[in-house]
Amino acid sequence: MAAVYEGAVQDLIDELGQLPGVGPKSAQRIAFHILAADKADVERLCAALSVVKAKVQFCEICGNVSEGPQCAVCRDPRRDPSVLCVVEEPKDVVAIERTREYRGLYHVLGGAINPMNGVGPDDLRIRQLLTRCSDARVEEVILATDPDIEGEATATYLTRMLRTMEVPVSRLASGLPVGSDLEYADEVTLGRAFEGRRRVDS
Repeated sequence: MAAVYEGAVQDLIDELGQLPGVGPKSAQRIAFHILAADKADVERLCAALSVVKAKVQFCEICGNVSEGPQCAVCRDPRRDPSVLCVVEEPKDVVAIERTREYRGLYHVLGGAINPMNGVGPDDLRIRQLLTRCSDARVEEVILATDPDIEGEATATYLTRMLRTMEVPVSRLASGLPVGSDLEYADEVTLGRAFEGRRRVDS
């Protein structure tokens, strides 16, 4: 989209357009919403952005977002340490937690294998996963990567790597639409997928 506005307005539209899922028209609408908003509202937005960049980090254990060295899930003594659920992004942890069906721990990979975008196994938190799985307490690994091409490729790779460690591996069952993200799955669908997860054949 060619630049239409001058200076700061166009700069704001351009920056908003870099956000995922925000096209040129949406960026323009958001920019003009910000221009029309009260100064105090905009200052709160700016403050929230600054604080989240300053305070939020990634859990040293699982890779989930946290405001401390460890996230709330890893700090919770009521969670079952014998089960690890592997997801691509922190937003997937939130989606699964909404189901209230899972009481184990998580491992966030930080993405999925995607050679087209230059993302290989070494770019993900796979080495850390293998280290965690060497713990004798881990009795099952649930692969909950997205049901798309990249997610399936990642699950296949992880299955191959974990097979040598003799850790039982399962994959979320059908019920999740192919090509979608866990983030957009409703609680019932995701809950049924957990209940019907299947063992990955070795």
